[in-house]
Amino acid sequence: MASNDDIMLALGKVQEGVDRLRADFQDEKQMAHESRSVIHQRLDNQAQQIAHMETTIAVRGQIDAQVRGEIQALKETVEKNQGIVAPALEEWKRMKTLGVGISGLIALAGLTIGGIVAYMSETAVSGIRHWLKIP
Repeated sequence: MASNDDIMLALGKVQEGVDRLRADFQDEKQMAHESRSVIHQRLDNQAQQIAHMETTIAVRGQIDAQVRGEIQALKETVEKNQGIVAPALEEWKRMKTLGVGISGLIALAGLTIGGIVAYMSETAVSGIRHWLKIP
């Protein structure tokens, strides 16, 4: 049979093994806790990012709707103003065309008178000399 010392030695070895197992489990438990903590932190960050993106998308949608409304209002204003101004623009174009035509007639009359004066200048000089009695 085993002596009391042998039994105490065996119990000491078992106690040492249990202490090592307990320390190993404690280390594993601590590492698992840290790993879960990191995972939860990442999940929280992703939830915050998703919430921020949803808010951003909602705000951008509202801004787009507001811009579309303002563009539609400006388009209606421009179309209304074009309808009001169109007759005046047509009248301006007609006056411009008429002015160009009158300028052309004046230029043609000036050229005609200049040509007549140049053609008749010799006759006019002779007539003036005769009238003034210059030899």
